[in-house]
Amino acid sequence: MNTMTHTVPRAERGVALITGLIFMVVLTLISMAALRTTLLEEKMSGNARDIDLAFQAAEAALRSGESVLNGASLPTFAATGAYLTPSSTRSNTSYWIQTHNWGTDSVAVSTVPAGVYSAPSFVVEQIPSGVAGGFSLKSGPITESGMYRITARGTGGNPNTHIYLQETYRR
Repeated sequence: MNTMTHTVPRAERGVALITGLIFMVVLTLISMAALRTTLLEEKMSGNARDIDLAFQAAEAALRSGESVLNGASLPTFAATGAYLTPSSTRSNTSYWIQTHNWGTDSVAVSTVPAGVYSAPSFVVEQIPSGVAGGFSLKSGPITESGMYRITARGTGGNPNTHIYLQETYRR
């Protein structure tokens, strides 16, 4: 009679299972780090796109302000509104970001770039004659009359993304 007995070697007691679980934990940690990096890069590229949209919108508003100044007749300039007479309170950038009411005291651009939250807008200020409105490398300070400052505000796809651009324009 032939009887077989089957014996399990003593060295194998679940070591392969423990090793496999350790590898799975390590792979999970690597995957989570890669996922976190990918999500951060997606947010950064989305923010860069949003800033670019806002910049393009502000550029469109500057062009609209230039076309107003290129018209046959100039608009009426006043102390308030979108077409402003000279004032020293508007000479610093914090006025345009924190104080100016862009909702009512500006001109909204009719052609809105695709993807922006709201229409870009602009304000035109007269620069008084005799005041340096700019600087030319060829002729030095520009002190002529017919100088205007156009300030434009563009919004990106996110309502909290704003770009402010300003240019001095000579008519």
